[in-house]
Amino acid sequence: MSTAAAPVRTLRTGTVLADLLPSSRVRDVALVAGGAALTGLAAQIALPVPGSPVPVSGQTFAALLVGTALGARRGFLSLALYAVVGMAGVPWFAEGASGYAMPSFGYILGMMLAATVVGALARRGADRSVPRTAGAMVLGSAIIYAVGVPYLALATGMSLGQAVAAGLTPFLIGDALKAALAMGALPAAWKLLGRKG
Repeated sequence: MSTAAAPVRTLRTGTVLADLLPSSRVRDVALVAGGAALTGLAAQIALPVPGSPVPVSGQTFAALLVGTALGARRGFLSLALYAVVGMAGVPWFAEGASGYAMPSFGYILGMMLAATVVGALARRGADRSVPRTAGAMVLGSAIIYAVGVPYLALATGMSLGQAVAAGLTPFLIGDALKAALAMGALPAAWKLLGRKG
């Protein structure tokens, strides 16, 4: 009986966590649908913010996690599916909302773009260390706000300053906590799998 340890396979940059599953079209469809469902479930963890039409919810964290774990293409498709199904009437946006005639819909559009960007960064290894994951999460959050806050201003008639006060400032502490969770979880997943790049 051999006592030699099995070699640890190192994956080159260009691989995301979802790529560790056996490749098939069925896998990709399941991952896209699963990413949309995860985002819809996370959106139900929502707390209203006094004075703001935008609640604190788990959907932004899920969107960034989905993009990072699935990569740019599948991440975008997951968030696009989430958006389309919600617009069609499934009440799985934050606070059980659906449709597109709501002031917070711009954040959902921003999540599609953010999932694409963090997914592309993950293919370059941005999810394999704490500092790189932090950078990806901060950039992803900034993209969500860059789309969501101006949309909020247009949808409600707020000034840009009012929209920042209602749709960005109250969420910064929560976003820092979500980023910290991702900074621990994603690099730990790679380390656990013994495939740190």
